[in-house]
Amino acid sequence: MRKLILLAALAASVSGLLLFGATVPRKAPEFVFKMTDGTQQLLSQYRGKTIVLAFMYTTCPHCQHTAQVLTKVQTEYKDRGVQVLGACFDDGAAFRTQQFNTQLGLNFPVGISSPGPVLEFVQHPASEPYFVPILVFIDKTGMIRSQYIGDEKFLNQQETNIRLELDKMLKAPAAAPKAAPKS
Repeated sequence: MRKLILLAALAASVSGLLLFGATVPRKAPEFVFKMTDGTQQLLSQYRGKTIVLAFMYTTCPHCQHTAQVLTKVQTEYKDRGVQVLGACFDDGAAFRTQQFNTQLGLNFPVGISSPGPVLEFVQHPASEPYFVPILVFIDKTGMIRSQYIGDEKFLNQQETNIRLELDKMLKAPAAAPKAAPKS
């Protein structure tokens, strides 16, 4: 009986992991960035580019480090069709994002969001804890190819891993065009 209870508990925890795991690859839904100047940008404006989308907190030292790494990446990869984007979504981000951008010398657009749209975008339940930064890699066709939440090993050596992820995406063959319908 004890083994049965343990097996049931294990099965429940594994199914919970599967239930809450994000589907990858998947089509990137639209995402709205509220810019510090009051304008809005849409993720779809960048279709045709390989995108690294960083969801960050302005007050998080790990996010600040990631933003600086992504500034290097933007410089190195911009001529290869890569666009880095950011969205700060912590409480008070509306007041701190401009300072975040300026102090860190960021060379990519960073807007503002709130937790709801961010967590929905990354398919993470709002009731579950998460860590920042969150990185999402989107190919030229608008497909999310991978994503990493702040406590994953990927971010331990992010400078190397981000480049490896981008190189892999940039080397991937383009999707075959769909055949024209027969008439």
